[in-house]
Amino acid sequence: MEKLQQTPICSRHRDLKALMAPFGGWDMPIQYEGIIAEHIWCRTKASLFDICHMGEFLFQGDFETAGLEDVFTFSVKTIPVGRSRYGFLLNDRGGIIDDLIVFRLTEDKVMIVVNAATAPKDFAAIKSRLLGGSFTDISAATGKLDIQGPLSRDVLVSAFGDQVVSIPYFKFIPMNILGTEAIVSRTGYTGELGYEIFLPSDKTAELWDLLLRDERVRPAGLGARDVLRLEVGYSLYGNDIDEAATPLEAGLEGFVNFDTNFIGKEALLQQKEQGVARKKVAFQTSNRRAPRHDYEIYSGEQRIGTVTSGVFSPMAGYGIGIGFVRPEFSALGTVLDISHERISMTATVCELPFYRNGSLRS
Repeated sequence: MEKLQQTPICSRHRDLKALMAPFGGWDMPIQYEGIIAEHIWCRTKASLFDICHMGEFLFQGDFETAGLEDVFTFSVKTIPVGRSRYGFLLNDRGGIIDDLIVFRLTEDKVMIVVNAATAPKDFAAIKSRLLGGSFTDISAATGKLDIQGPLSRDVLVSAFGDQVVSIPYFKFIPMNILGTEAIVSRTGYTGELGYEIFLPSDKTAELWDLLLRDERVRPAGLGARDVLRLEVGYSLYGNDIDEAATPLEAGLEGFVNFDTNFIGKEALLQQKEQGVARKKVAFQTSNRRAPRHDYEIYSGEQRIGTVTSGVFSPMAGYGIGIGFVRPEFSALGTVLDISHERISMTATVCELPFYRNGSLRS
């Protein structure tokens, strides 16, 4: 049996009677009071997520001479200090090894935040492409809590002062929290106003307890997080994107800077010229029934694709999903038939995001 890693506050989740399950090699909370209740709380109040399973790497050195500038699908040197940038680490076929965010800490230092399940592979891939500089894995020493929802700013102001008020989207600031140095970033995965807080792992439990003492804050698990992110169209690594998918197939070309040199660039240029064999689409069902990962997508009797993510959307009131289909079936309004064993449903290709009324840029 797989031995699961535990975050510094795993005991807190069990004390709260959370439903626990494996995720990316970690023992993680799926829900506390219930997925829909936690989802609604995040959309209307403020939810606290344990994200300590994510990986964090630190690089220091000259970005160009050390080769870091050519590692990702974006330029590192053009990220202003105090800001972050989202993009990809690709293989030589243009497949997505991981999606990640790079935080520019100083002129010559960045923090790279990666997904939990791919962290060891990511570290090895990045290290193999570097020609110099200092590159270290700080995941074990780093804790990460996300507070998300329209009241998240008010909660942090109450706890730590008004410094957070001035943080714009995708910017971060260093702060003293609980007597230690922390990074507070206005980023998240829910489509709501929110913050990601990085601090020493041994301070995570204290911060968790402090924030949950505020009646505006409730804990939320990965189940609600999945519904929240899908409603706003964010991809989940391992479901919607992986090494078999390219950013072009996944509709994420906007996060690829072809003016930079990165591994996988030639494969993507060739794919741009020849066209993709499949395209990621969003679709909504005709009722509350939700499509699920690996359900098959048909047009009549033809199998044309596969569902990669699907849930019931409390905000929309019907099932929503994304998946890959043959390009000729990707136009808006195309009717799809989705089936799995004895389950079948009708869906229609639609635009992302499914939910547009979040507080993200408030």
